[in-house]
Amino acid sequence: MAIIVDKVQKKRDIALACTDLLLEKGIKKLTVAEVAKTAGVAKGSIYDYFTNKEDIVFEIIRSHIEVYQKDFHSKLDADTSSRQKVFLIFDFLLNDNEEFKKHQNTYKEYMGIHLGSENENMCSFNKECSDFFKNVLTLIIEEGIVKGELKKESIDLIEGLLAVEKGFLLISWSEQRDVQAPLRKFLNTLFDLIELK
Repeated sequence: MAIIVDKVQKKRDIALACTDLLLEKGIKKLTVAEVAKTAGVAKGSIYDYFTNKEDIVFEIIRSHIEVYQKDFHSKLDADTSSRQKVFLIFDFLLNDNEEFKKHQNTYKEYMGIHLGSENENMCSFNKECSDFFKNVLTLIIEEGIVKGELKKESIDLIEGLLAVEKGFLLISWSEQRDVQAPLRKFLNTLFDLIELK
């Protein structure tokens, strides 16, 4: 009897097995042979799941987003305010958890390559990630407006919140500076202005 392989899960398992290797070597120095060895699969079978090394990084980041999304939803209940939800969206910048730092470092590695190239696949993937967070923020703000928590003009802040997230990430990476306090201050000040009292 043939063994049935869940290709989606196998792809994810291969990618996640390589997270530490990716962070150690970087995308440019990472080889398919190292990926195969680390994941415990034959070198040739890597191409059954991935077109190139960037695809491996895409899969790692997608997996991180899914974990992040589950964690986010597990912390919500009917009483969670819009302010609290937005703070949870920014949790990966506000949290000292080692797993969050690993996620940040994977994304940093990806962005370093992305910004230095004109790779259409990376542009599409970056848009996919941005759209995910934009949709989550839109739902939070729209729900806050309907519940009477937020001013209706708050909906116009979504693109700005996405830019703030990227800006604080860039400051954190480029200046090797802890951005938690200024980010908290920014978000609290913003919500002081947009919440209905």
